[in-house]
Amino acid sequence: MCRAVLESETDNSMAEGVNNGIVYLAAIPYILMGGLIYLIYRSRKKADR
Repeated sequence: MCRAVLESETDNSMAEGVNNGIVYLAAIPYILMGGLIYLIYRSRKKADR
């Protein structure tokens, strides 16, 4: 249903908004996991000293 609505629009502003939302929702878990891995790496490196 979303695809039909997005394809029927004359301007692509709604489609771009949906695509940006998907990118943001997909990027957040990667950013959180990257931060967690960095914190673990930093704490282990500090413990080795």
